[in-house]
Amino acid sequence: MQTARVTVLMTPERKAALEATASGLGVSTGEYIRLAVDNYQDPDEDALRIALTEQLIEAIPAMQADLDAMAVSIASARAAIGAALQSTATRP
Repeated sequence: MQTARVTVLMTPERKAALEATASGLGVSTGEYIRLAVDNYQDPDEDALRIALTEQLIEAIPAMQADLDAMAVSIASARAAIGAALQSTATRP
C-alpha cells in the first residue's frame, strides 16, 4: 500500500487532546484521524437522509391502505374465479 504524508497544524493543546482521545480508544493518532475521515458524514447528506426518511414515514399509511385494498381485491377475484370454476365443473 502506498502512503502519503499529511501535515495538520493545530495548537499544542489540541494535539494533546487528540492524542489523549486516540490513546483512550487504543489506537494511534494517525489511525484515529483515518477513522474520523473515513466515518465523516456530510451534514447536507444527513439533512437529505432525514428528509427522505420523513417522506417515507408519511407515505407508509397510504402504502398500507393500498396493500389492504389489493388484498381485498385479490380475495374477491379468487372467490369469483373459484365460483366460476365450480360452476363450470358442475355443468353436464
